[in-house]
Amino acid sequence: MKTNTVVSGDFQDGSTDGRPASIPHPFNDHNNNHNAYGTLNGSGNVERTLLSYDTLMNGSDPGSRIDLSGYALPPEAAHPQHLFAGRLTLHGEASGGGFFEQVDTYNYTDNSDSPRKHLPEFDFQFVQTGSHIFPLQRGSIPSAHPDWEYVLAPGGVWRENGDKGYTRVSIPFALQERNANCVHNGVMSFLFKENGAISKVAYQISSETCLYFKADWWGLLSATYTPQDIADKARLIREYQEEIAARLPVKPLSTLADDYPGINTSAFAAPNDTDPTHVSTAGFVIDGIHYRADCTTRRGDYPFCESLVVPSYSAAKSLVAGVAMMRLEYLYPGVRNSLVGSYVPDCDKNGNWNDVTLDNLLDMASGNYSSSTYMQDEDAKHTDYFFLPETHANKIHYSCTRYSRKAPPGTQWVYHTSDTYIAGTLMNAYLRSRRGSDADLFTDIIVEDLWKPIGVSATGRYTRRTYDSVRQPFTGWGLIWLPDDIVKIASFIGIDRGKINGEQVLDANQLDAALQRSATDTGTVPMANYRYNNGFWAHNVAGKLSGCSGDLWIPFLSGFGGITVVLLPNNSIYYYFSDNDTYYWLEAVQEAHKIRSLCQ
Repeated sequence: MKTNTVVSGDFQDGSTDGRPASIPHPFNDHNNNHNAYGTLNGSGNVERTLLSYDTLMNGSDPGSRIDLSGYALPPEAAHPQHLFAGRLTLHGEASGGGFFEQVDTYNYTDNSDSPRKHLPEFDFQFVQTGSHIFPLQRGSIPSAHPDWEYVLAPGGVWRENGDKGYTRVSIPFALQERNANCVHNGVMSFLFKENGAISKVAYQISSETCLYFKADWWGLLSATYTPQDIADKARLIREYQEEIAARLPVKPLSTLADDYPGINTSAFAAPNDTDPTHVSTAGFVIDGIHYRADCTTRRGDYPFCESLVVPSYSAAKSLVAGVAMMRLEYLYPGVRNSLVGSYVPDCDKNGNWNDVTLDNLLDMASGNYSSSTYMQDEDAKHTDYFFLPETHANKIHYSCTRYSRKAPPGTQWVYHTSDTYIAGTLMNAYLRSRRGSDADLFTDIIVEDLWKPIGVSATGRYTRRTYDSVRQPFTGWGLIWLPDDIVKIASFIGIDRGKINGEQVLDANQLDAALQRSATDTGTVPMANYRYNNGFWAHNVAGKLSGCSGDLWIPFLSGFGGITVVLLPNNSIYYYFSDNDTYYWLEAVQEAHKIRSLCQ
């Protein structure tokens, strides 16, 4: 039976439900003792062998790779005595640090040096509140680096007696590949005083969610801390604390077997013999509790699992393209029947798109393709002319002109990310025809109408866009999330049925169709026992669950490399993010069925 005990996540101002008992007022800058948010009660007597005071003050770059426990909050950490508010600048990023390649499918690097082996320039503002520290910029931050962009996430601040009066900081960060969706997770650590004194900054990247490029980066760089008066600091702190308070209660995935005896938790952590070394994180949500697995790396567990950044890849086809259509259909009934040629001028030139609807695009059934063989078009080399260009003009030209008419729209499933890009372009144009030229599909329809109200983090409110003045949202890939974002969004779709605070905000008919709850709109057929509707996949698990009879369609989201989010009909959510090109999840679903029946 389920118990009510909840383990608070790292750096949470803990209460029995895993959330802060209350939101403290922003700290008083004149008395740091009032800065009690996320109070740490340790003695400060930490036996430290990794990233010691001497290493951070006097060590040489690049140092060596270490177990990431060296970056983690130790059990005896004491509450910090110094306050960080200002700018952290690293020096020597372009030439410093170490690099070791694990996988390089496309031969990006060789034995020579290259920018890909080094960090981008780092110069960002951070604000501390109690034992928490957070960046002022979230999402993927554009840079001049040819390969990487930073994603900065919230971290921790504490005191250790061996640090000789300095305060210790650990900040999670990630590198996201420019114009792509691969994410490499790291962490950095340093010592500081609020007068601007600072040690060197140690950093290490030892994990990723990326099928084709895996590598370790590490180093020990000199740095500058510039204390600053941060504009709107009280508001920023309040918004950050509200973000933390809104997280779902978290328990270790291993405790699922305590709450529901007989459950095999390894089936959730790495289902069907998935290689666990390639799983970035996994989790299961039922009855409002987020059972989260450890976030594994090549060097121990990632010390800030709650701040681990993961990519969406094609899960965005469901959660941007599909969900945006459902929101627009709720606001403007009939939008799903809009014709491509009427809203996308680039597609109105060859006649192949004048009878193709938004609904056809979201079902991967435009009728325009080269081959109907499963994924042959999507895997073709020529898709580089779609994915690699950075401008909307190039992407939409490829999307509109690459394929010829082979079948009537709505009849043949052929997977094209480029078709989803057309769908995003159509919806953006439709929205602007209703609201004016400043309207934006992702900002207005996804973020403001949906993600903010359900408590998605500032990190999760980001999408990749073209790098030109058009700034077209990618729509079919390019999101990033924290683990809590995944379960909030999936719960909004799969459990709350498109309602926020009891109010329907998505078109119920189109959501039912996407989740295979409609007998009259089941979508298209990619292969036997699979369906695709409004950007959502579904798999028929008939005969695979004890006690169930007849067809049983399970809707799910899927992303490149091994990303899976399953929306289960027993009001639970299962997810795992991996990068070994495996997509197994039946074993986890069978375990979820033991907790509460999936029979329909």
